[in-house]
Amino acid sequence: MASVLGDGQNLTVATETPETRYARSGEFSIAYQVVGEGDLDLVYVPGLASHLELFWEEPAYSRFLHRLAAFSRLILMDRLGTGLSDRLPLGQASTFEQRMDDIRAVMDAVGSERAALLGWSEGTALCATFAATYPQRTAALVMYGGMPRLIRAEDYPWGMPIDEMDAWLEVMPAKWGQDEELLRLWAPTVADEPGPRRWFARFGRQAVSPGGAVALFNMVRELDVRHVLPAIRVPTLLVHRTDDDLIRVDHSRYMAEQIPGAKLVELPGEDHLWWFGDQDAIVDEAQEFLTGARAIREPERVLATVMF
Repeated sequence: MASVLGDGQNLTVATETPETRYARSGEFSIAYQVVGEGDLDLVYVPGLASHLELFWEEPAYSRFLHRLAAFSRLILMDRLGTGLSDRLPLGQASTFEQRMDDIRAVMDAVGSERAALLGWSEGTALCATFAATYPQRTAALVMYGGMPRLIRAEDYPWGMPIDEMDAWLEVMPAKWGQDEELLRLWAPTVADEPGPRRWFARFGRQAVSPGGAVALFNMVRELDVRHVLPAIRVPTLLVHRTDDDLIRVDHSRYMAEQIPGAKLVELPGEDHLWWFGDQDAIVDEAQEFLTGARAIREPERVLATVMF
């Protein structure tokens, strides 16, 4: 399926797009893919919107997914209303119960009784709720750049001011999938690179319509899963880049305090999109947490051979 050229962070992955299949979640069809043949089932729960087949067209994203699939059976999905899954009427977003059922339906379709969940951004709140609700089906949690609540409150000072969110929602229909500058919010280190800029705008257009994006952000505006965090009883790793201005590291610090036994790893970096920047640092932490060992990078393997 894949060939690898180069080494380190400059590694390039050339790949064919994995086959997309569908699972039934109630009356809806949920798109999914399976990559890798590891003993560990790892369900990747994306952020607000996704598009399975466009994942593989961005080299950094493709490389990131192949690294995950190298130590797991990686299960990818487009949540209801986004990407290749069934869409919803304009202005409507799926409920939390529906989004949890997306995960359950895909796990059932691939024969996974129990899996680790890997989520980022808003997807971490969904992973946390699924783990608290279905501990028998959740082996572990890995959550990157996450938050249990987005909007600031008197007892939650790290969130976004609600007037900023409302102003953002007003301009979103004109900017979503059209303004390449939006990448600067999510991944400032690559915001001036033509390839990632074009891909990110195209990804937005095909992942969800402008009206659908507004509905999703309205859903996140009301998000608050703080009450479920103390009920999580599975091994949990939280990873966050310390200079992420979109979702501040304080969100993960809060969750680490609330989830019993949770481990927090703070890494340098400012990109909220974790496949940009030093993705290896994030995947190494996830792999060690889930398998007990980190991957041996190629230069390390060559040195070990010479020493032997």
